Amino acid sequence: MQFYGYRRPDGRVGVRNHVLILPTITCATQTARRVTELVSGTVTFIHQHGCAQVGIDYDQTFRTYAGMGKNPNVYGVIVLGLGCETHQANRVATEIAKTNKPVEVVSIQDHGGTLQAIAETAKIAVKMVQDASIVKRELCDFSELIVGTECGGSDACSGLSANPAVGKASDLLVEQGGTAMLAETTELIGAEHLLATRAANDQVAIKAYQIIGAMENRSIQMGVDIRTGNPSPGNLEGGISSLEEKSLGAATKSGSSRLEEIVDYAEVPTKKGLVWMDTPGHDIEQLTGMVAGGAQIVLFTTGRGTPTGSPIAPVIKISTNTPMFERMIENMDLDAGSIVDGKESVDQVGNRILREIQHVANGKLTKAEILKQHDFGIWRIGPTF
Repeated sequence: MQFYGYRRPDGRVGVRNHVLILPTITCATQTARRVTELVSGTVTFIHQHGCAQVGIDYDQTFRTYAGMGKNPNVYGVIVLGLGCETHQANRVATEIAKTNKPVEVVSIQDHGGTLQAIAETAKIAVKMVQDASIVKRELCDFSELIVGTECGGSDACSGLSANPAVGKASDLLVEQGGTAMLAETTELIGAEHLLATRAANDQVAIKAYQIIGAMENRSIQMGVDIRTGNPSPGNLEGGISSLEEKSLGAATKSGSSRLEEIVDYAEVPTKKGLVWMDTPGHDIEQLTGMVAGGAQIVLFTTGRGTPTGSPIAPVIKISTNTPMFERMIENMDLDAGSIVDGKESVDQVGNRILREIQHVANGKLTKAEILKQHDFGIWRIGPTF
């Protein structure tokens, strides 16, 4: 299968052509937001990160910032900093510039305050957006795609309809030479053995058990045994009784392909096929990690309903049951409830999801994009100092 995408200087292909205003510190997020209000074609995100971080926590936040800017859905980046923060804008910009895409830096302190920084950033953004507008799409293969998968607000239908249908779509994408990305490690606890048996080699199988063990140990350090705990209140109300039950349903998003690789949070895969990114179960944090890891499109299944989206990657929302799809029609893109109703098979819906990926890659807007649902959050793995 093929689609029309934007070829970037580093050879990767985007399905969108954004100019990203990237604030490296929470103090700069409102300034960035005001620029996007002035300049059409720009996007940004609000966050609380960027300062008083050390060690591996600092490294992970840096990798996430840089990954968002490097994502091929982004034409160019203006890195906006305050000036005195831990995550210096110049360092983030230098890393993004390795892709050879346009990158500029603005400092609020160096430009004399908020208003001057807004003016300077907007001036640069206008030129960058105009340059982006003349970039033409070209015909590309599905092998160029990294498609993230996640589920949130699950119900008793998740493991029966939308999740296995996404698994079918993942298998079809892998057959086309593309990359399907599994995430949410906490929601694979109890199903890790099923993924380990499909590992490409012993190293991948061992790592599957290691990251599950590490995630469990984090909860134990906080006095909670997550394996014996229950899912969220929404999951319980939706009919899921245990974490293992949720995990067995969540794991079906991986389909039946061989597990080629396990990557860290916000890390770009080195292999094609099915990969697993080590992320938490928090919807926004896992979504951000996958997009920073290069995912151009994300498939998001839900039984309870959610408006979640990304500032730079289209998120295709797939309902597990038809009543919720009809109730939250302004947020949902596809309905997999037809499987539960006996109107379609898992394979049929999986093929429908693959066609939707093609439509979205060609430019069709998702509901989250239309509603400007620009969610962003980084998985923090250390305290703030």
